[in-house]
Amino acid sequence: MSDISFHDLSALDADRRASLLRRAETDLSVFVEKVRPIIEAVRTEGDAALLRFAREFDKAEVADGGLKVSEAEFGAAFDKVEKDVVESIRFGIENIRHFHEEQRPETMWLKEVRPGAYAGDRYTPIASVALYVPRGKGAFPSVTMMTSVPAVIAGVPQIAIVTPPTSDGSVDAATLVAARLAGVETVYKCGGAQAVAAVAYGTETVKPAVKIVGPGSPWVVAAKSLLSSVINTGLPAGPSEAIIFADDSVDGGLAALDLLIEAEHGPDSSAYLVTHSRKVAEAALAALPQHWSRMSEQRVEFSRAVLTGKRGGIVLTASLEDSYRFINDYAPEHLEILSTEPFAHLGHITEAAEILMGPHTPVTLANFVLGPNAVLPTSRWARTYGPLSVTDFVKRSSVGYVTSAAYPELAQHARRLARYEGFSSHENAVSEIRSQYLSV
Repeated sequence: MSDISFHDLSALDADRRASLLRRAETDLSVFVEKVRPIIEAVRTEGDAALLRFAREFDKAEVADGGLKVSEAEFGAAFDKVEKDVVESIRFGIENIRHFHEEQRPETMWLKEVRPGAYAGDRYTPIASVALYVPRGKGAFPSVTMMTSVPAVIAGVPQIAIVTPPTSDGSVDAATLVAARLAGVETVYKCGGAQAVAAVAYGTETVKPAVKIVGPGSPWVVAAKSLLSSVINTGLPAGPSEAIIFADDSVDGGLAALDLLIEAEHGPDSSAYLVTHSRKVAEAALAALPQHWSRMSEQRVEFSRAVLTGKRGGIVLTASLEDSYRFINDYAPEHLEILSTEPFAHLGHITEAAEILMGPHTPVTLANFVLGPNAVLPTSRWARTYGPLSVTDFVKRSSVGYVTSAAYPELAQHARRLARYEGFSSHENAVSEIRSQYLSV
């Protein structure tokens, strides 16, 4: 297995170490230039551009007038998906719903900051949101579950899914099942940069939204970047990435098994096993061929491309502290702590969007059924963003209420500060001028 990328961290200079932190979407310049004409075509041509791009990019024939999934298509989806898969989708949605219901903020709170003066927050749903569900390298009803459930819990009145069509012009049946079970009624057959443009500007069929969330390829990320002044593009969610951190209490074969989870998403994914144990690293290398023998040909191709390339493989560190430092510098989307004592490591790690602890908590569980959201910030954005949540679908307004008894004291201090900063109208609004009006 000498072709697997093996990085001895202690032997790398600063530039080579920094190169390990780069993701597929780090340089979007080539995508941005290709995406510009796509966005402009959708803005000016609407549905006609979406139908043309479906043929050109997705190799799909979508009928004129068929961009929106019909009620008949929803009904047929339940007949196409095996009953045990529908059962698992229901199971996952139930857990995701339980988790996200705990995140729902109270509608409004007020605190008395001074006698008779109150301040607080009020939360209201965003008016409209588009949920992006990718399709290029597989079908992802799980993304539908993760994006739909918190939006529904938040009470967003206009929710729509955008997802690339299959070659026959349909939408993946399990995605439609997940949408309906989560409570979403509207699904549009468009993906890629053109879908982002469609929900930003609107077309004859696609209603515009004020926000779009969901993971996507560098094409989608580039489109979001260009359209960020038109539509709120949410947390940065690009190609999959993971770090499997293993100490010497676990078998390297188990680490290799989990290393392949996110690596199989596609060649633009990133996946590292990080360990200070050479024994674990060597065992992982030895186990990979056996694990690959049990995978489909396409997923082997994808994961091998990642693990033999510039954004994956095995990182051997000199110590636990060096492992912690590398993980925090990388700020991964997914992090597994493979250890019989995972809580001993948790306090040392501050930069990760998702932290899954112990040998019984592989990324697979969190991606589908555990409950926490699997739409996560990528490309080191875990340093400032968290996972998708109910709060991504609501907006917060500050609320203030001052009684006549509390007003004089607050006005006195505000007047002094307004005068110091040189704002006459601010000062006048809390001066004797106001008092004259209030006394009438």
